[in-house]
Amino acid sequence: MSAETVARAASACYAGRMSSRDSASSEVTPELLLRAYACGIFPMSESADDPGLFWVEPEQRGVIPLDGFRISSRLARTVRSDVFTVTVNTAFKRVMAECAAPKPGREDTWINTRIRDLYGELHEMGHAHSVEVWQDDTLAGGLYGVSLGRAFFGESMFHHARDASKVALVHLVARLIAGDFKLLDTQYVTDHLLSFGAQEVPRARYRKLLDASLDGIAEFDRLPMDFPLKGATVLDIIAGRNSAS
Repeated sequence: MSAETVARAASACYAGRMSSRDSASSEVTPELLLRAYACGIFPMSESADDPGLFWVEPEQRGVIPLDGFRISSRLARTVRSDVFTVTVNTAFKRVMAECAAPKPGREDTWINTRIRDLYGELHEMGHAHSVEVWQDDTLAGGLYGVSLGRAFFGESMFHHARDASKVALVHLVARLIAGDFKLLDTQYVTDHLLSFGAQEVPRARYRKLLDASLDGIAEFDRLPMDFPLKGATVLDIIAGRNSAS
């Protein structure tokens, strides 16, 4: 992504052309989505069957400090064992489809067809990425999100095998650290994310973190993209960041 893209997105926010109180109109484009992210706003729908979108800006925002990312000993053993194969940007549409699929206890989803199409376009533009976790040849888990400047906005994750989505998050964090990202936005904090060190920050504090992370360019592809990374390599990257902080 170019510095010009980030600057345009941020300037649109400061010009006051985005409001979290507005419903997203039929004119939503990938470019508008980037401007929304630069404002700290993201879209959702009421359900997968509802074609409408609306903007969301939580009072309390979920973030995971990259220098405070926590991995349990058990999960670290799983990552190091390479029982899963982890790839990046090889099955973006499949990951989105899995994130949107109904699950026990969550029969409905906020990811509708319109969101899938828009983020598919962001993926083609190089601003949306997926992490896929494979068990043999089966897609066992994964996540997707949006990158802008030195910020990464996690959107959704799924798993069919134990720890698969957690392994995806560990690999994502290593990639963000290596690529010089400053902010990992999780939108909200869940019990699942709390175990990794997620925190809630007030809107005003979040905006300062976001502004600082839009000032510069990170490289999502600084780590190799054409072959799976070993779990030991990923853990070493994260440990190096934590020890330096």
